[in-house]
Amino acid sequence: MSTIFGPVHSRRFGVSLGIDLSASTKQCNFDCLYCELSPMQAITQQHDITPVKVILADLTQALTQHPDIDVITLTANGEPTMYPYLDELVDAINILKADKKTLILSNSASLSDEKVFNTLLKLDEVKLSLDAATHDIFHKIDRPAEGIEIAAIIQAIESFSHIFTGKLFIEILFVRGVNDTAQEVSALNQALMHVKCDRIDLGTIDRPPAYAVSGLNFQELYAISQWFDPSLPIHIVSRTHAAATPSSYSADEILTTLDKRPLTQEDIEALFDESSKKRLQTLINENKITHIERSNVLFYLPKQNSERKRQKSTVNP
Repeated sequence: MSTIFGPVHSRRFGVSLGIDLSASTKQCNFDCLYCELSPMQAITQQHDITPVKVILADLTQALTQHPDIDVITLTANGEPTMYPYLDELVDAINILKADKKTLILSNSASLSDEKVFNTLLKLDEVKLSLDAATHDIFHKIDRPAEGIEIAAIIQAIESFSHIFTGKLFIEILFVRGVNDTAQEVSALNQALMHVKCDRIDLGTIDRPPAYAVSGLNFQELYAISQWFDPSLPIHIVSRTHAAATPSSYSADEILTTLDKRPLTQEDIEALFDESSKKRLQTLINENKITHIERSNVLFYLPKQNSERKRQKSTVNP
């Protein structure tokens, strides 16, 4: 079985060639309610380990077949940071990758391990999950292996974010009735205020989950996004935009909405009716609204808001 899959076209990360560090079976230190893989008790160590030389041979062949990819993504049927030879593998990939970026998709559970922490610093891009910020909800949604605690994870994410020189993404996946309360979002907001990252992706269940739980619709995700501090780089990741019901926004309401939370074109298509879209275009033509890019995703925001952000960046580099 090859350890390589793809290329996968991702709007968030570009054209990606994936490396599965647990290709034969699920091996994870979480047993998340929403996992698209079958339920399995969380473990702390991989027991079925693919040799580094096998992965590198598969990758070398794949790079020959797919030379135009943007990123090499480390993932797994489970948690990729559990791979015991991750540091050796990353060093070898950094030699092979040429102009490609390296990315890992991690649940953050192992980040408090100094070796894992230092290995991830060698990557170009890191995506860390943070589904909860309180003990009870963390154990309810992510169902971690014994000894893994959310306080240590949050501390590790914060520390990592201030040292890492690449692009850091945080992902929160919301499950209906579990981590979507105002209290839990407030705790997440408080934790993230101390994290330096390029983007915070808010998502929900869009594939059949391991357990009998359900996701949120776009309007609910959008409402939750308003509970976060406006300074946080929030991005709504949802495949249910089409199910949203557009509303009417005046020009002032459009400016106020974008000032509180910059929106993507997909968000605008979901939230704005046709008249509101025309008002938006008028504001763009009048140079009252501009756009910024956050790692492959384009956001609209008021021109004054963008200028304030630039001034803040100049003062606090």
